[in-house]
Amino acid sequence: MSKTIIAITIAALGFIIGLAFLGNAIKNRNKFENTISVTGLGTKQFTSDLITWSGSFSKNNIDLKSAYDELALDRKIINDYLISKGIKQNEIVFSAVDIQKQFRSYNDSNGNYVQGEFSGYNLTQKVSIESKEVAKIENLSRNITEIINRGVEFTSSSPQYFYTKLASVKQEMIANATKDAKERAEKIAENSGSHLGNLKKASMGVIQITAPNSNEDYSYGGTFNTSSKEKEASITIKLEYEVD
Repeated sequence: MSKTIIAITIAALGFIIGLAFLGNAIKNRNKFENTISVTGLGTKQFTSDLITWSGSFSKNNIDLKSAYDELALDRKIINDYLISKGIKQNEIVFSAVDIQKQFRSYNDSNGNYVQGEFSGYNLTQKVSIESKEVAKIENLSRNITEIINRGVEFTSSSPQYFYTKLASVKQEMIANATKDAKERAEKIAENSGSHLGNLKKASMGVIQITAPNSNEDYSYGGTFNTSSKEKEASITIKLEYEVD
């Protein structure tokens, strides 16, 4: 067999093999392209069933022991007040006392500037409550000025709202979002004259919890609103189906 015939034979085989690879690539490409990707949404509105609330109080005195004694009197007034409002003792938590030294700067009688003179101690303590009696704690936080009227220097924070059955809410939303996504995929396939095939891939977004009808922004890591008693949760599910 001459070299020319051998060369022609090798070239022909290469061409045939190349066509086989090309055909297989086109087949795989078309298979990859024949998919539908859809995103479904699941939402749920619910009311918080757990509330936390806190406030702080403080005393100033040049003598540390006296400041402690005065703070202890205020603590008893606050504790007795909360108990009188129906708060359970085991729901009331007092934090450790925070002690800060105070310094002042001034001009003396000769007009000289005196800086950093010790002026006493500032003692601050925090009280917090966690309860499932949401309405009761809400009412308490709104009327906390009654403590101030008893001579206590008290600063109240806004209540924070939570939900203890969030796991069940999430499961329900995932089911609804999956159903929504599948229905969308079926409609797209129907409108394009195709048939929905096997599910190839599924991915879930993060849960977003906001106040209902608010303009709160969603975040990449998930939003969790604690300032609103009424909440709305949402989650997305992305599905990818084969079509034929």
